[in-house]
Amino acid sequence: MLLPLIQTVTDTEAGRALLERRRYGVIETRGGRLVSVTLRPWPHLLSWREVWPVGPRWRPGGPEDRCRLYYNHPRGHDAFLALRYVACTAGASYATFRAALQTLDHIAELKGVRALLCDAANTRLSDRFLARQGWVAHAPAWRRRNFIKRLEA
Repeated sequence: MLLPLIQTVTDTEAGRALLERRRYGVIETRGGRLVSVTLRPWPHLLSWREVWPVGPRWRPGGPEDRCRLYYNHPRGHDAFLALRYVACTAGASYATFRAALQTLDHIAELKGVRALLCDAANTRLSDRFLARQGWVAHAPAWRRRNFIKRLEA
């Protein structure tokens, strides 16, 4: 049976089987709550900021107080998820951002991965803030800030 290329999950428990099976997704939160997880057949590779020099104050369009978190579960690397990109609209609250991170943690738990990885390119994400969220510096590289969040097995 051929599955749709793009599927949407609004309840992580009801959509557990899809979340466990599909490798690439976008978590969307608004008002401090999960709206949906959109599962895609391809990974997130580039953002508008990486292609066009829009400046540090640029924000994506869309409804106020929205956060979209893109994650990948790379083939051949079943032990981790990669947090690829986070885009928050103007006025996005801390609660909305935290809801996206908590959903990512829940998906990682469903998938049984051992760690989350990210490259913190935005300098507004301080090492101290990331440490409070459970992330630690990992695999230092020139001009890159790689972090890992190890999960309990």
